[in-house]
Amino acid sequence: MRYDGAAMPTTKRKAKPAKKRPAPKGRVAKVAKAMKAAATKAKSSHPLNLPRNAAEVAAIEKLRRICLALPEASEKIAWGEPTWRAGKMFAQMETHHHGAEHVAVWLPARPGVQEALVEEDPEHYFRPPYVGHKGWIAIRIDRKPDWATVAQLVAEAYRMVAPSHLIARLDAQSGEGKRGWRADWIGRDEPDA
Repeated sequence: MRYDGAAMPTTKRKAKPAKKRPAPKGRVAKVAKAMKAAATKAKSSHPLNLPRNAAEVAAIEKLRRICLALPEASEKIAWGEPTWRAGKMFAQMETHHHGAEHVAVWLPARPGVQEALVEEDPEHYFRPPYVGHKGWIAIRIDRKPDWATVAQLVAEAYRMVAPSHLIARLDAQSGEGKRGWRADWIGRDEPDA
């Protein structure tokens, strides 16, 4: 067929209908309603990424309790997900982000932690997109994680971003003294914690 300047015939394609997930029920519906209210209050333009079942809701609620137990920690919906902050963000949820099949939390970590955890247990830990190159670690919480380890990693992430007066409050809550090296350790066989 030769082009003579007239419009070429085209065929219109029908758009495929979007797959709709069934409406949430029970605890999932309550969490969805609360997240929608928080997103509206925060004026977030991102679509909410909601848990798909009661087990995911329970995991997110457990993580929420861990995060909000830290001094002056607050929750904010950002990018369609719950995030927890102590001034700066120390934890971010990933609930089926961009269609992913997992529920995870992203945390800043000290150098070397990400690589060690991913190598040791790639089923539960991975390098998250966007912030993984900065050393953040992602922990899958939908696969029966070790919650004590999750709580430790959350507390360490909190320590990385929280102001010193909040870290002092955290140490007082947990009964710990100052962390790190102390000059009075010199000459001792084992330091007192």
